[in-house]
Amino acid sequence: MDYIKINGGNPLYGSLKVQGSKNAVLPTLAATILNRGTTVLHNCPNLSDVRVTIEILKFLGCKIKRESDTVIIDAKDITNNYIPHDLMNKMRSSIIFMGAIIARTGEAAMSFPGGCELGPRPIDLHLKALKTLGVDIKESHGYIKCRLEQMVDNNVHLDFPSVGATENIMLFASLSEGKTTIYNAAREPEIEDLQCFLNEMGAKINGAGSSTIEIEGVKSFHDCTHIVIPDRIAASTYLCGAVAAGGEIELESVCPEHFSAVTSILSECGAKIETGDNSAYIKAPEIINKIDIIRTLPYPGFPTDAQSIMMSVLALANGTSIIKENIFEQRFKTAGELAKMGADISVDGKVAVIKGVKNLTGSTVYACDLRSGAALAVAALAANGTSKIFNTHFIDRGYESLHSDFKKLGADIERIYQ
Repeated sequence: MDYIKINGGNPLYGSLKVQGSKNAVLPTLAATILNRGTTVLHNCPNLSDVRVTIEILKFLGCKIKRESDTVIIDAKDITNNYIPHDLMNKMRSSIIFMGAIIARTGEAAMSFPGGCELGPRPIDLHLKALKTLGVDIKESHGYIKCRLEQMVDNNVHLDFPSVGATENIMLFASLSEGKTTIYNAAREPEIEDLQCFLNEMGAKINGAGSSTIEIEGVKSFHDCTHIVIPDRIAASTYLCGAVAAGGEIELESVCPEHFSAVTSILSECGAKIETGDNSAYIKAPEIINKIDIIRTLPYPGFPTDAQSIMMSVLALANGTSIIKENIFEQRFKTAGELAKMGADISVDGKVAVIKGVKNLTGSTVYACDLRSGAALAVAALAANGTSKIFNTHFIDRGYESLHSDFKKLGADIERIYQ
């Protein structure tokens, strides 16, 4: 079992180009099957989740070619309209293919998806929305079978601004002859990027970035080239690493507006932050200030994906901070691993109380999910002594090479393969 080894105590300095967005590229890849031709995606990160998504595309009949960070998808011939269990089980976001496959072939079948264990993430919102738009859905023995009888013009009111459900509706409704309006839609930058991509292919969608999205279906799409937006959570990870370990870094190829909720908190922690159109500079404070309370919320609120990473920073703060997790039930698993490093964190339901300590100590820890792995790396950068982080497969889901990126910034870090 391989692991990441970190000798802590080295401040971070230098500049770093941030990878393309994991959460943007996955629905964009799924959307490529809507075009009966060739699509070119630039700034496509080389992640395990992306590789699984490409496996699904190949199973569906697509021809794929990858050149560095560019992926070329030929979706002329779609030969399957279902996804086998072994592929669905590798990644929860594979459910995003549902809307696209139905739109392209008129029916779809798949098992319930797998992925990180973050507590219940029901797909009821996806299924309810598709039923509203005319899809007949039957669930049996862990499988979902969908058939489109006739597209229905309708308004979809989401009970919660789910990113995945919003994307699935956009993919399904964009290739049709109907008109769809999504109310209480997710507002994340990844939704805007998906709208941009679909419109580049010939869709007629507007409103992404607001709570209301209007979709006027079209009969066909055409070839296009698209550049995936930078990853706001990866950017947040490196900024948190600099605050925890000390030093000053600059991030290139980013959109600071996308992670302003994180930089706002880091500024409250005492960090000096400067942002440009495509860059972000941060200088760590000598003493990390406590934060009274952070509440995770849908965008533009504080992202749940950055919660555990921020917890590592606050574990070293001068005073007591509180985090309330409003999105996922099991997002505090990282607290137990941070405790092995000397962190003082107590969890009660949706609330974590973090009493800052002067120092963390290197330890052997285990990533519980994707962002947990990043959080443990941030803590280890600041800890005294050596840390070993296992379950690196979680980290690979969202970071091209976390250890290499931190090494470029001066960290004493390496990945050990055994």
